Amino acid sequence: MKISINGLNKAFESRIRLGIMSVLAVNDMIDFNALKEYLDLTDGNLASHLKALEKEEYITVEKSFIGKKPNTKYLLTKLGKRAFDEHLKALEQLIDSQK
Repeated sequence: MKISINGLNKAFESRIRLGIMSVLAVNDMIDFNALKEYLDLTDGNLASHLKALEKEEYITVEKSFIGKKPNTKYLLTKLGKRAFDEHLKALEQLIDSQK
């Protein structure tokens, strides 16, 4: 039996990107430090994966200041939500095909 993996999105192959998208799928927005703590990542590791998702236009960045401190928040775009939903459906189909 052949297994089709055509619906899987290459942008979500990384466990870190999958984690980022999962967190954003259930939160309206999340700031960099909360995301870093939640996923237990270093600044550089998280930043590089966020940049990759931003390049695909799956997430967007909102920068502001809280007092004098910069605050960076991330949000899922409509394109990102659609792509992630399609990826999850493809995973479900792959799992169901093996039952």
